[in-house]
Amino acid sequence: MSEVTWVEGGLLFDGRGGPGVPATLRLEGGRVAEVLPPGAPAPGGRRLDARGCWVTPGFVDLHTHYDAELEAAPALAESLRHGVTTVVTGSCSLSMALGAPRDLADMFCRVEALPRERVLPLLERVKDWDGPAEYLAHLERLPLGPNVACLLGHSTIRAGAMGLERSVTRGLRPSRAELARMDGWLAEALDAGYLGLSISTLPWDKMDGDDAAAYRSRPMPSVFAGWGEYWHLARMLRRRGRVLQAVPNISTKLNVPLFFLLSAGLLGRPLKTTLLSMMDVRSDRLAFRLAGAMARLARRLLRADLRMQALPEPFDLWADGMDLVVFEELGAGAAALHLRDPAARAALLADPAYRARFKREWRARWKPRAFHRDLALAHVIACPAAGLVGKTFAEVGRERGQDPVDAFLDLVIEHGAALRWYTVMGNDRPRWLEWIVRHPDILIGFSDAGAHLRNMAHYNFPLRLLRLVREAERAGRPCMTVGRAVERLTSELAGWLGLDAGVLAPGRRADLALVRPEGLTAELEAIHEAEAPGMGLSRLVRRNDAAVAAVVVGGRLAFEGGAPSPALGHEPLGRVLRVGG
Repeated sequence: MSEVTWVEGGLLFDGRGGPGVPATLRLEGGRVAEVLPPGAPAPGGRRLDARGCWVTPGFVDLHTHYDAELEAAPALAESLRHGVTTVVTGSCSLSMALGAPRDLADMFCRVEALPRERVLPLLERVKDWDGPAEYLAHLERLPLGPNVACLLGHSTIRAGAMGLERSVTRGLRPSRAELARMDGWLAEALDAGYLGLSISTLPWDKMDGDDAAAYRSRPMPSVFAGWGEYWHLARMLRRRGRVLQAVPNISTKLNVPLFFLLSAGLLGRPLKTTLLSMMDVRSDRLAFRLAGAMARLARRLLRADLRMQALPEPFDLWADGMDLVVFEELGAGAAALHLRDPAARAALLADPAYRARFKREWRARWKPRAFHRDLALAHVIACPAAGLVGKTFAEVGRERGQDPVDAFLDLVIEHGAALRWYTVMGNDRPRWLEWIVRHPDILIGFSDAGAHLRNMAHYNFPLRLLRLVREAERAGRPCMTVGRAVERLTSELAGWLGLDAGVLAPGRRADLALVRPEGLTAELEAIHEAEAPGMGLSRLVRRNDAAVAAVVVGGRLAFEGGAPSPALGHEPLGRVLRVGG
């Protein structure tokens, strides 16, 4: 007989947008067996005390890069502890579904800011699959913490079909046979239950590789595809009602309308399309409002099925020296990041001709940009020269009688990765952030969990949306109801993706979080460093375990009071979720 768990005393938000209601849940066989009135008899079984808690479906994270961490520590505890019970991998054209370990590491590591010397040996040790269906079977053998759903990466299948170097060579197009191989892998993936395909057109996401690799520092394979290739692959997704996740060129933004047209359903079925991302960036205060208006028009006039991903919190960044992906936006920045040897990089940064080029590109007035490039908004937070801590690079430049860019480059030369600094890229204006999270054409997500371990910390974004909603209510400008916020974090995502998740009702998956509303405090924003299990690395996290009393996956306890259950990491709690069951 399967274990019975009673969840008693809480206020149930079932994920469908309604107000919270007092209820008791009976969980059995990994499903919600009954939703009962409070005080109903509860014979036999485990009890979870939910008094003072909101009982919500487990949250969905639709944009992660957990592909490598799944192999090292499949519990994915950092997301799970915050109530995230379903994660999506294979984002931004990158997945582990097929290919040689070296090729996969070279596509994945630099753009996701994970050390190749850790990821490559890991893949060489564990890789026992070669194909989309075999990869899901491999994941099913792991002791998963949350549920996992997958996108197939276009860079992955393009490199597999054409060979890695040809796939990142400008002007080369796949032959008919190579395109047919991509079609075959995509069809296999969709048959196996993948959500769809992810592509990227962002040229500043760069390849890794050792110094002998001719393709090092070239963009991802997906970037080299023509629109004919994207449209060709999208036909299969459209026909089967699956998802296209796309990264536009967020610097120029010029190709965003093409994705709106690709999603259009004027002559048939619209293509489910999700784009990165709607954000109030400091470099362009109008772009997100324009994107919101265009998304509205695309859905109304073109019958597009288009959603933009959005984070419900400020988008802040930490950097060690110059090691930050936003520098790839500049040709000069990419040239410096191409050099892995600290001495060679320092020599380049000191070269007057290089500095002139860097300044010219940094300050190019009419060139579009994603990063604000304002050194008055970048603060030193750690440095061997302790007197610099707390100052902006602009202040350091004034004190030294230098151009701020020269001051920054000099500090990178002098201290390298020991120079740690911080800036906020966007979503820094509360009222406009509230406007974004209310927008009908967004999906809440884009955490990048599992990547950029030293640069970002968005694992607890669902709790921060719930806090935003409470704080807006207290400030007298209601943003949305708690029920609607829970829906945005659960069933809205799962339903659009086609997953069995996100609703607490009889017969549905018993994945849930017990959230303490009184724990939704400013502590959710405090930054900490913690170990990334199995990776031998430190990562940035935000934690406030007072906000989540317990997390349940598949009817089994995963976290309680901030502590993992004994089964987590040893037994499978989550499962691979497949579209169509």
